[in-house]
Amino acid sequence: METENKSEIKNNNPYRNKVHKILAHSYIVYFVALLFGIIFNMIFGIKVFASPAIIPAIILLLLGSILILWAQYTSAHLETMNITKKTFCHGPYRFTRTPTNFGLFFMMLGFGLILNTLSIIIFIFISFFVAKFVFLREQEKILALKYGAPYLEYKKSVKF
Repeated sequence: METENKSEIKNNNPYRNKVHKILAHSYIVYFVALLFGIIFNMIFGIKVFASPAIIPAIILLLLGSILILWAQYTSAHLETMNITKKTFCHGPYRFTRTPTNFGLFFMMLGFGLILNTLSIIIFIFISFFVAKFVFLREQEKILALKYGAPYLEYKKSVKF
């Protein structure tokens, strides 16, 4: 009976898919930025370094991957009953409100460094700011509506 009530609550939740749609759109921005970076590289071919920065790139790729996996694991195990500010302060969410965004940024930046391509790096920085100030701002509005005061308290305590 309790399981039925939980699934009924999930299905009747008006915010259920909105956050995921916004996140999907922000991830598409990264993909489009990567494509533009590759196209500009084919046209202009400006390199960042004399040779690719393989070690820093691998570190960024690993850091980004770990951050995304950690965030996904943490958000999948979020306890949605009796929500408090402390509910949100688990895993990477105690350091940043958008760990998947930072993880994706690190991975794409690492990819740009491996390819040693200035255009990819520039477009990745642009996509980071577009995602952060357009899509993630909208996501936070929805989360504030969904979770109320506990989320707003969390948002004040975790700045990034």
